[in-house]
Amino acid sequence: MDSVEVDDAKTLVSVDRVLPAKMLIIPMKMRPVFPGILMPLVIGGEKYIRTVEKVLEDDGFIGLILNNNADIMEDREDNFYRIGTIGKIIKKINLPDGKINFFVNTIKRFKVKKFLSFDPFITAAVSYIEDKMRMDNEIKALTRALYAEIKEVSEDNPFFTEEIRLNMANLNGVEKIVDFVTSILNIDKEKQQNILETFDIKKRAEKVLTLLHKEKELLKLQKKIQEGINEKVTKQQREFFLREQLKAIKKELGMEVDARKTDYNKFKEKLDALELSGEVKDKADEELEKLGLMDERSPEYAVTRNYLEAICYLPWNKFSSEDIDIPKARRILNRDHYDLDEVKERILEFLSVKKLKPESKGSILCLIGPPGVGKTSVGKSIARAMGRKFFRFSLGGMRDEAEIKGHRRTYIGAMPGKIIQALKIVGTKNPVIMLDEIDKLGMSFQGDPSSALLEVLDPEQNVDFRDHYLDLPFDLSHVLFITTANTVDTIPSPLLNRMEIIRLSGYIEEEKIEIGRRYIIPRSLKKHGLKNSNVKFDRTALKEVLQGYVKEAGLRNFEKAIDKISRKVARKYLENEIEFPLTVKRDNIKDFLGERVFLEETAHRIKRPGIATGLAWTPLGGATLTIESILIPGKGDLKLTGSLGDVMVESANIALSFVLSKMGEYKVDGELFENNFIHLHVPAGATPKDGPSAGITMASAMMSLVTGQRIKNRLTMTGELSLIGNVLPVGGIKEKVIAAKRAGMKNIVLPAENRKDLNEIPDYIKKGITFHLVETMDDVVKMVFA
Repeated sequence: MDSVEVDDAKTLVSVDRVLPAKMLIIPMKMRPVFPGILMPLVIGGEKYIRTVEKVLEDDGFIGLILNNNADIMEDREDNFYRIGTIGKIIKKINLPDGKINFFVNTIKRFKVKKFLSFDPFITAAVSYIEDKMRMDNEIKALTRALYAEIKEVSEDNPFFTEEIRLNMANLNGVEKIVDFVTSILNIDKEKQQNILETFDIKKRAEKVLTLLHKEKELLKLQKKIQEGINEKVTKQQREFFLREQLKAIKKELGMEVDARKTDYNKFKEKLDALELSGEVKDKADEELEKLGLMDERSPEYAVTRNYLEAICYLPWNKFSSEDIDIPKARRILNRDHYDLDEVKERILEFLSVKKLKPESKGSILCLIGPPGVGKTSVGKSIARAMGRKFFRFSLGGMRDEAEIKGHRRTYIGAMPGKIIQALKIVGTKNPVIMLDEIDKLGMSFQGDPSSALLEVLDPEQNVDFRDHYLDLPFDLSHVLFITTANTVDTIPSPLLNRMEIIRLSGYIEEEKIEIGRRYIIPRSLKKHGLKNSNVKFDRTALKEVLQGYVKEAGLRNFEKAIDKISRKVARKYLENEIEFPLTVKRDNIKDFLGERVFLEETAHRIKRPGIATGLAWTPLGGATLTIESILIPGKGDLKLTGSLGDVMVESANIALSFVLSKMGEYKVDGELFENNFIHLHVPAGATPKDGPSAGITMASAMMSLVTGQRIKNRLTMTGELSLIGNVLPVGGIKEKVIAAKRAGMKNIVLPAENRKDLNEIPDYIKKGITFHLVETMDDVVKMVFA
């Protein structure tokens, strides 16, 4: 039981007999006061000084209660906790500044039953709280644990050690030890008040034990930081040591630091590591100093910070380790792509030059071909063969030149262009960057992106490429740019001149079957949860898919058809309609793909005079083109239908003029056109068609019509017709020959001047086809009729 000395009696009596039921209160702003401690307190303010003097005139007992909110200056009931500590004032000292210092011996916890008044003194009616404790083995164990933790903390905290040394002798009982330790721990006042309000000794001891353990860990961390910093310190670095210690402590404790200072140090560290020089270094240093002087709440602060971030994350001097191995590169290209020998040879030539002369800037490669022939995957293979990072972005539909060269920093939300962003993402100065769909660039009032690309793709200019956002020179000469397009027609000439064209023509049926077996089918089965041993594709099934369900230069629709079969197989297997292993054959292909889309071959369509089959080039590859003509009774001019362009209309008129000029030579009735006129139609009327290469095809169809002779089946042709009957050369020969082979043609009529193009086509594509090279339309007529 607590006791207090009564001066007049010179005896010890129970505190319950002498502690008042009503007392004066002094609020504590910083932290609560615990019982059993002799401590000094300094107070100011006339009201509280008079309170102390009043207490000394009476019995000397004073109540000490923590404020709820130290910012509230007014004394009111809702600004005080209800649990406090009573103490007896031992001595008072007046200070020179008008405040008083008094020593108080704290005695016991109390609870405020009611505040009686706040003026002129804070007076409250209180009741006293007894500690709840039953001495057992658990309490003894907690006491020992407390002593052990106190000992460990004392070893690393000099202040703690001194306080323990001075007061430990007077601390008898676990409750007094717990209260004393809490009073000297450096913790929040709310946590201290929580312990003051914990009346169960066991729970109180457990809470303090937890706080002691945290203090011990914090002191260990502080000691570790101290030891780490001491290793770097010399006598001449005292000031530096203090700053470093403070910074390290804040970092380890996760305390907030000045954001501006943090950003400044971070950017300075990164810029120093980049080892910049010249204009770039000067500009970066200037922006960094500007950042250090700005208020972080300023809008300009974010702009400058983003700009420095863009500079810091660019690979100014970082390169991928490049080890070009030509045999290895050939193996990679052969593994990733079937056929495409011409493309592979050109790529290997390019790599060979880079191997022999690493500083060579080389050329910009442009892969031209229909969709689905593997342009993008070829670019990835080049990057893999060179050991470089790969980045791809599409130019399709891009209308703003700022997408390429960035926005100026004066605009809100400004950012670098795609080229600088790509370099930031890959993190090296020599990646392979693929600019996809360069033929589909747009143009608007916002600018012309194709003009912005002129600087990017010119090896003589891109050594000092300036993005609008950075406005600093960046060397792009180490970047390998690869562009892709379906056609060169829409690429501006200045841009086209900066690139080396590599054409990827479409695939013939045999190539597609082989690619399907090697690449597409295994990939599709894996994607749909099937094993290679579960499903086999017969060669006749693949041939049926290509002839009856997909007709294209590339492989995308072919792959979609294989995926559809895989999905059907998975569903049928789970519904027990089929069993594994399963072989997909020509006979059961309808079960997976339905009825054929293409019911007959082009080669079988010529059943009457007036029909001819030609060859056309499209952005999707080569295609066969059927031209029909009939005689219509009545007077009229040549009638043309089928969405024909201006050039094709002119070719049709030239063809008619040629036929009219040859009517006597081919014994055609001269009066035929007095009462009849020709209607010429090119099917697939919804598809626009243009170009001069159908000239001899239209002339052959008209000649067949007027002479009544049917043109041979499985024969097709291409060539421009001049007014005097000469056959002029045309382009896209390889694509047209592939389309003819795909359609099952056996004879192809070509202009004699296209012999050089024919020689470049691989023999396995030409196998089974007879080529007829002609110089005039008369040569064509002699050859085409059955």
